[in-house]
Amino acid sequence: MSERPTRRGFATRPADAEQWIKAADAPPREVAASNFTARLTVDITPDLRGRIKIVAFQHGVTVADMLRALLEREFPPNDGATS
Repeated sequence: MSERPTRRGFATRPADAEQWIKAADAPPREVAASNFTARLTVDITPDLRGRIKIVAFQHGVTVADMLRALLEREFPPNDGATS
């Protein structure tokens, strides 16, 4: 039988281990699933998707959270508006 190749982890060790350990102490952000009752699908190019993911990673947020904030900023609720 042939030998299996050695597997390598996909993540590297953090440069600042202390900061990485302390980050785990931060409480998780709680968002009720009932707050999200609709799903939005948008066709984008793979290049744009990659750029969005990189920016979200650089800001330390998920793509979904970043896009929700962008949509809230661009489409604020109107006074007296109906949904």
